[in-house]
Amino acid sequence: MLNIVLFGPPGAGKGTQSQKLIEKYGLIHLSTGDLLRSEIAQGTELGLKAKKLMDEGLLVPDEVVIGMIESKIADNREVAGFIFDGFPRTVPQAEALDQLLEKYDQGISCMIALQVAEEELVKRLLLRGQTSGRPDDADETLIQKRVQEYNTKTAPVADYYAKQGKFYAVDGIGEIDEIFAKSCEIIGACQTV
Repeated sequence: MLNIVLFGPPGAGKGTQSQKLIEKYGLIHLSTGDLLRSEIAQGTELGLKAKKLMDEGLLVPDEVVIGMIESKIADNREVAGFIFDGFPRTVPQAEALDQLLEKYDQGISCMIALQVAEEELVKRLLLRGQTSGRPDDADETLIQKRVQEYNTKTAPVADYYAKQGKFYAVDGIGEIDEIFAKSCEIIGACQTV
């Protein structure tokens, strides 16, 4: 089974690349934001728990998010694999994901990290903010705060996967198809290991 963590700061191109990877490899997209919204909409026990916390302005704890991911994996045992987008965001989440996948005799195949300079990220997000309607994409101060949050809290996850020999960096600046081709090369190498 092919399980990919697609990694990178806001504006690195994860959404664009994940769509192309999903189409090519037949993967299921696991976005924690989408999962939360879906569980809440369905009124599941985990969804109700998450909604209560979110309504109080609190972060949804890792065990709730992991529970939602496990539910999705359990419901899709016969798929080619998963692409994790927006998760794990912390080393404890990465450790919990590894433990969860082990229960299903699986693991992370590789982490593909899209690397983009901060000035380029700010440009991309401001441009996206003109069409997305997302207020966090239209305010340069908020963008810089999000990138800083990524650098301090999320970037250490790359070290976690590097220690496992699963971290691969891809330059996120260039033609979409060139970036995709580099990602496919990495996946090909991961699948032969």
